[in-house]
Amino acid sequence: MNRNEVREITVHQLKEMMDNKEDFALIDVREPDEVEICSMDGINIPLGVIDVNVDKIPRDKKVIVHCRSGKRSYMAALFLQQEHQYENLYNLNGGIMEYAKKIDDSLTLY
Repeated sequence: MNRNEVREITVHQLKEMMDNKEDFALIDVREPDEVEICSMDGINIPLGVIDVNVDKIPRDKKVIVHCRSGKRSYMAALFLQQEHQYENLYNLNGGIMEYAKKIDDSLTLY
């Protein structure tokens, strides 16, 4: 895998993984005040402190990284791949806002 490319996953693929009860980790790189607005119950590791929380991110299963729109999570995944040699990361395309619009309308848009 090219460490300069981040693999993407769609909100529909994530929902299917959840429905099938697949074993994966969901990492939310938004700020805590954003998580209070709406959450998909992932592990909250804000982008600004991801470098000192690498030990909380598993290497032995698929890891879906998300934020509000997909931009910060893309940067987080790219950083982890390049600086910490992760090979099991997927960016949630469109972030939690896309998930709220297409999958779960109970989540608050902001």
